[in-house]
Amino acid sequence: MEPHPVRALSQHVTLARLVAVIAVLALLVAGIVVFTRPDNQRVAPSCKVKGSQQPVILDLAQAVNATTIAAVGKRLGMPDHAVTVALAAALQESGLRNLPGGDRDSVGLFQQRPSQGWGSASELLRPAFAAAAFYRALAKVPDWSALSVTDAAQRVQRSGAPNAYARWEPDARALAVVLTGQVPAGFACTFDAPTGTASAAALADTLATELGSPGPGQGVASSRGWTIAGWLVGHASTFGIASVTFAGLTWTPGSGRWKPATPADQRVTYRVAGVGA
Repeated sequence: MEPHPVRALSQHVTLARLVAVIAVLALLVAGIVVFTRPDNQRVAPSCKVKGSQQPVILDLAQAVNATTIAAVGKRLGMPDHAVTVALAAALQESGLRNLPGGDRDSVGLFQQRPSQGWGSASELLRPAFAAAAFYRALAKVPDWSALSVTDAAQRVQRSGAPNAYARWEPDARALAVVLTGQVPAGFACTFDAPTGTASAAALADTLATELGSPGPGQGVASSRGWTIAGWLVGHASTFGIASVTFAGLTWTPGSGRWKPATPADQRVTYRVAGVGA
């Protein structure tokens, strides 16, 4: 029997519609694939250390704390080895995070206990205070500078896992080397360029508390300059810092790299989003 012409046409139209729908779906899927390929994805905010034997990558909150620990150590006149010890301790105790609690009454970056005389809980939750307390305790350890990172950290922390600090020594040393300025332009963060305006007073107060003097805008030695620059980069996401310049190099958060720039002098300068500095 010959197929009914109207039925055959209806089947043809239905088939054509089905083919069209499939084609549209295929295009949509292709579009989704194109726009979600790895090379089109935005880079997650992070901070990296240059020149280390193994990758050392921090998130932005960890970068704030690491640069604070290094800056406070140098403000107190501690040797670079002390910064390595402090960073190893904080990596083990908190993962470089300002924890509001822990074992028993432990708090903060170093999980220090108010009941053991480290300070009040509110004081120990201020990273600069906690770091200073750690360095003061370290300085009281006899011949601490001759001790290994693990032994020095344990003499201060008195941990129930005394050998745990050893695993963090490579990362701590790599961070300390760049944050104390031994390696120029060794620390950089990548994140979306800030658009808000930070509080100039809050930034100036934190700079003075953590870095001391000399600070940005003053002629400094190379190692001091890179400590200041590293601090500014590490705190850029907090204070809306859009660029940092020192020794002929400029960092911006969008690029996440240090690039040649002028002037090539020994003053650290920076720019806050929406504000000249």
